[in-house]
Amino acid sequence: MSKKVLVICGATASGKTALSIACAKALNGEIISADSLLVYKGLNIGTAKPSEEEREGIPHHMIDVVEPTENFSVSDYEKAALPIVERLLEEGKTPIICGGTGFYINAILYKSQFGNIGANPEIREKYEMLAKERGKEFVHSILREKDPESAEKLHYNDSKRVIRALEIFEVTGRAKSLQQDAPVPRFEFEAFSIDYERDKLYNRINLRVDEMFNRGLVEEVKSLLESGVMEDMQCMQGIGYKEIAEGLRLGCTVDEMKELIKKNTRNYAKRQQTFFKRMQNHTYLAPENASAEMVLKALG
Repeated sequence: MSKKVLVICGATASGKTALSIACAKALNGEIISADSLLVYKGLNIGTAKPSEEEREGIPHHMIDVVEPTENFSVSDYEKAALPIVERLLEEGKTPIICGGTGFYINAILYKSQFGNIGANPEIREKYEMLAKERGKEFVHSILREKDPESAEKLHYNDSKRVIRALEIFEVTGRAKSLQQDAPVPRFEFEAFSIDYERDKLYNRINLRVDEMFNRGLVEEVKSLLESGVMEDMQCMQGIGYKEIAEGLRLGCTVDEMKELIKKNTRNYAKRQQTFFKRMQNHTYLAPENASAEMVLKALG
């Protein structure tokens, strides 16, 4: 079992953190966060970042590793998180990847295959310049037009792979997704999600957002903005932060901001569920069965 990676994934507010901690206790494991906002220092309330008390003495990695003024890509995550997973496996411990950012999880679990198509420096440089001048999202939108399937799998921040997919398209005239270069797993792994009915999950999301506001989410965003974090910075694009920063600028009421965050979080949860449905070696647990005991039983 020490040679296998455990993944606790799924929609926001589905109870991943508590289940991952229970599993870490049962399996002599440590937790590697796979959440694109938990990497940022100072983003605590809106990310539902587990406190030291909530972590119950279990080591957590990839939390509070980046200043809020910095950009952090999928490639950056892979470079930082992959050595942690490999070290834990060497020590005979169980790495438990916990989070809802599917691109981060896949960056650890799979080696990216780019086919046997040779590099074309001119094409690559063209898209790198476009990314600098017009932004990563613009380059990703070009890929979405040329190769929608690859665009769906790649986050716009993962510029290296987005540009490589465009390079393959221009060199071959065929989409990268048609090159039959499926990702290769790095490790043996098993993944688990807690499968709430949609109405119950949405209710959990609404209650969580209410609690975030009660705990001072608006004040947290104000503090970040006052400390020099700009509204257009990467960390402020996260749900909860973007709506409040914009709402403060436009003079929206707290209730208006709150309802928009609830709506956007529900929509995000729906996209997460769609993403993880395609995941390999993935088992859904009913909420009443979401325990470390059931995970150990499924692992055999």
